[in-house]
Amino acid sequence: MTLPTSGADAWQRAQAAIARRDMVAARGELESVLRADPAQVQARVLLAGVILAGDRLRDAATHLLHAARHLPDDAATVCRVAQALMRVGESLATRDCLRHPAVARCRDGSILATLAHVHQMLGEHPESLAMMDRARECGFDNADFRYFRSIQLQFNGRMQESEEELESCLRLGPTYGRASLTLARLRRQTPERNHLDTIRAQLAKVPRGTEDHAAFEFALYKELEDLGDFGAAWPALQRANAIMHARLKHEPIRETRLYDALIAACDADMLRPMDAVHEGPMPIFIVGLPRSGTTVLDRILGNHSQVVSAGELSDFAHQLRWAADRPGRSMLDESLVSRLGELDFAEIGRRYLVQTQWRAGGHRYYVDKLPANLQAAGLIAKALPQAKILHLSRDPMDVCFSNYRALFGDAYPYSYSLDTLAEHHRNYRRLVDHWHAAMPGRILDVDYQTLVADPEAMARKVFEFCDLAFEPDCVDLSRNAAPVATLSSPQVREGIHQRGLAEWKRYDAQLQPLLQALQAD
Repeated sequence: MTLPTSGADAWQRAQAAIARRDMVAARGELESVLRADPAQVQARVLLAGVILAGDRLRDAATHLLHAARHLPDDAATVCRVAQALMRVGESLATRDCLRHPAVARCRDGSILATLAHVHQMLGEHPESLAMMDRARECGFDNADFRYFRSIQLQFNGRMQESEEELESCLRLGPTYGRASLTLARLRRQTPERNHLDTIRAQLAKVPRGTEDHAAFEFALYKELEDLGDFGAAWPALQRANAIMHARLKHEPIRETRLYDALIAACDADMLRPMDAVHEGPMPIFIVGLPRSGTTVLDRILGNHSQVVSAGELSDFAHQLRWAADRPGRSMLDESLVSRLGELDFAEIGRRYLVQTQWRAGGHRYYVDKLPANLQAAGLIAKALPQAKILHLSRDPMDVCFSNYRALFGDAYPYSYSLDTLAEHHRNYRRLVDHWHAAMPGRILDVDYQTLVADPEAMARKVFEFCDLAFEPDCVDLSRNAAPVATLSSPQVREGIHQRGLAEWKRYDAQLQPLLQALQAD
């Protein structure tokens, strides 16, 4: 960027202040740059980052929105602004950035690949794949890129191409554990067609204790289980979880303290819904534990003529944090919970709708299927009195085992130990019971076993709760060609089945401690 001499000096001093972690000085220097030239977009983006580091969200978002209104004809800068806007929850402005003319003209494969990730974060999966294909046409290529392109091919239902891309990724990246695990999950492995030799070869040389190491162990478990070798599969699953548990060091006491504070703060009086009527399409929230069947219900609803699936949105959490003026990665924390009584929930609901209603695409409802929104279900009900909330309930052993056999990265750190899984399930049940007691009739429980055993009966119940007429074809998941961006995306394209029931019993003896802990609740 070009700056007048005084501005250039301040820019250099700001860089030096950031390097020595003096954010107060950096903020002052960057504000000096902007006084000299308010149109300096890169200075605004950097200032927003400095403000976020000081735990202030609103000012950071204001600067980024200003930057988005004054974008230069430069795809790299547009990309940087879009990434920053996404981090502060400004989905609408992010989407506008991606439609800037500079993006259409861009021929830099690295920038296009980064913009594809932004589309993915927005849930725009066809657009993400198209952007990746543009990056490839520009000559951009590496193992990471092939892995993420394979994921987009999978999300868009192109399974054979996804498998081929994963195979090519593994040829480029010899210890790319996540690619190996994704490849194992794409289909059921057979004695004639599996990857066990490759996985074992990589396990012999992958760095110990890394996430790649854990991913290869999860892949080994999956393929051994497919082949019916449960005796060898279980130790691989234990090793995989032990690696991730050691890496993330989940603190169940801290989690329990958060749930205690949330339940105490959200009594019936506090959760009384706002006296507000919002216009336009309304969200249907699907909440629950991960791996509880949320994607199956999402696909059924997405088949309805008046509903579209918007994917797993982080917008409600972003608006909670905007209202509290506190950035953060988690849905809630104790600091945010302590401020719930001060927040303007009418404003939270309005802002959520501003950021998300575009996703409805002319439909009456759109589905926000983020399982973690369960933590905020009472707050959603308060802020959005017209919204529908559906809670997936699954057998405790089934859902805990399904969590234990999945690699979630750092998203659900409780899932890598049987002890912490049991403790988390205990907190989850306490919270669900509290929401029902404080808001009778506001949340519909959807039993997973009933959903897969008699999908039409459960669909009728769900549609009635959502004020939707029953449409018989909705339970035929093969009709739903929309992208699906969850861990179960290969499975839900097969249609509704009951294979996921009681799978834990293959490891009955090994899982007795979990069963006893859950029964003690």
